[in-house]
Amino acid sequence: MTQIELPKYTAKDFATDQEVRWCPGCGDYAILAAVRKVLPDLNHRKENYVFVSGIGCSSRFPYYMGTYGIHGIHGRAPAVATGVKAANPELDVWLVTGDGDGLSIGGNHLMHMLRRNVNIKVLLFNNRIYGLTKGQYSPTSLEGHRTKSTPMGSIDHPIHPISFALGVEATFVARCTDVNKGGLNILGDVLKAAANHRGSAFVEIYQDCNVFNHQAFFYATEKDTARETTVLLEHGKPLVFGANRDKGVRLNSTRLEVVSLDKVKEDDLLFHDETDPALAFLLSRMSHTQGMPEPVGVFHRIHKPCYEDMLTAQMNKAIEQRGEGNLEKLIHSGSTWTVGE
Repeated sequence: MTQIELPKYTAKDFATDQEVRWCPGCGDYAILAAVRKVLPDLNHRKENYVFVSGIGCSSRFPYYMGTYGIHGIHGRAPAVATGVKAANPELDVWLVTGDGDGLSIGGNHLMHMLRRNVNIKVLLFNNRIYGLTKGQYSPTSLEGHRTKSTPMGSIDHPIHPISFALGVEATFVARCTDVNKGGLNILGDVLKAAANHRGSAFVEIYQDCNVFNHQAFFYATEKDTARETTVLLEHGKPLVFGANRDKGVRLNSTRLEVVSLDKVKEDDLLFHDETDPALAFLLSRMSHTQGMPEPVGVFHRIHKPCYEDMLTAQMNKAIEQRGEGNLEKLIHSGSTWTVGE
């Protein structure tokens, strides 16, 4: 059997002739560039990729990818993507959504897609605001945040996307930023890890909306703050951070705490374990507002059977036991009648 050699793609092969219409300076540009750069390294056929989106600034993504794509309706991208993957498991399906689209009207659909472990890669752009509809607060907006829809400050407790994904038992959960001037720019690495994971992969991306919520994540992206406010998660390695790598995170009973490495040895720090969901949940609650560094990288990664594989196996078993189905016969079976003129 002759092996077919795949074309040598470049990032330009995944671009389109469509004008990219995001606000100048929007973080979406960096994410788009990163995705285009990663796909050629995955050694998959270009025509096998399908990008599915809902509604929002992030959901323009399929227009800007030289692949198949579906621009769906508000919140329903997970249902559409699940249908695509179930109909043709050979396709590489990516879902692009935002904190508004994916966690408000789409929260229910996203939850069930993740718990089923459908082999789909989810990129959730989190800018803590509704950008396309001009600056209303979103499910991830912080308490007290003043917007056009919360002029006296939001009284809602925000959703933590990583905690959400872990709670519904996604098999791959990660976080990164659109850019990082502090040296921890791991967006490409996280995207590649998600792409190579077989199962539901959920990636939260801190993304700057420079018009309606500018600098919301500058603490995690800027050169003078990023190394002090974020910590890179690496499987089997201790949680060390700081501009001089002189701080660490230790587990004290059931609580995480920051310690100085001039007083504590690295061996006494918390060592990351991607297979431990309880540890991942603890890490998902860390916030720089509480004096803790916010983790970036892979929180959780385990392997379970994929939904589409089990679905296909179930259908094959039914065919083996009952034979091929006949739609025409099914429609005309049982109590049927004809409506005349």
